[in-house]
Amino acid sequence: MKRGYHHGNLRQALVDAALALIEEKGPTGFTLSEASKAAGVTPAAVYRHFAGREDLIAEAARQGFEIFADLMEHAYAKGRPSALASLEATGRAYLAFARKFPGHYVAMFESGISINRSPDLARVANRALGVIEKAASDLMAELPATRRPPARMVSAHILAFSHGVVELFARGAPGTKSPFPPEDLLESGLGIYLRGLGLIRPDA
Repeated sequence: MKRGYHHGNLRQALVDAALALIEEKGPTGFTLSEASKAAGVTPAAVYRHFAGREDLIAEAARQGFEIFADLMEHAYAKGRPSALASLEATGRAYLAFARKFPGHYVAMFESGISINRSPDLARVANRALGVIEKAASDLMAELPATRRPPARMVSAHILAFSHGVVELFARGAPGTKSPFPPEDLLESGLGIYLRGLGLIRPDA
C-alpha cells in the first residue's frame, strides 16, 4: 500500500529509494518518477523536498560522506600511534565502505555531483577526505624535509589507488575478476609506493 507524502519521513524514504536505484541502474539510469514510485508517493511530492534528481543524488552523497567520514576517522584512530598503520587502516576502510555502501559510493564518486554543490556537502566531504590527508601528513613527517612530497599529493595518490582497486576489482564488474583479494592488491600496492618514498625498508 502506498504510504502517501504525509508519512513520517518522506525525504529519507526518497533518498533510500534513490540509493537502491543508483545501485541497480547507476546515477543517471533512473527518473524522479521511479524514485517517487519506489518511495510510495506521487512524483509531485518529490518536489516538496528536492528541486530535481541531482539534488536527490547530492543528498545521498552527503549522507554517504557522513558515514565515510566516521569510518575513516575510526580507522585512523585505530592505527595510532603508528602513522603507517593509520594510513593503511584508512585504505582498508575505503574498500570496506565501497563494499558495504555501494549506492552511497556511486553517488559520492561516480555521479558527477560536485562536492561543492552545497556547503553541507562540501563540509562533510572535506572532513572525510581530510582524514586521508592527515594520515599522509603524519607519515610524510617521518621523511627528511628535502625529500618530503606534499601530503596533499600523497593523499591524492592513495585515493586514486584505492578508487582504482575498488572500480576494477572490488565491484564485481564482468571481466575484472582478480586472482588476488582487493585488500591484498591495495596493501601490496601501498607497500611498493611507500618503499619508493623510503618509508618502508626494501626487505620489509
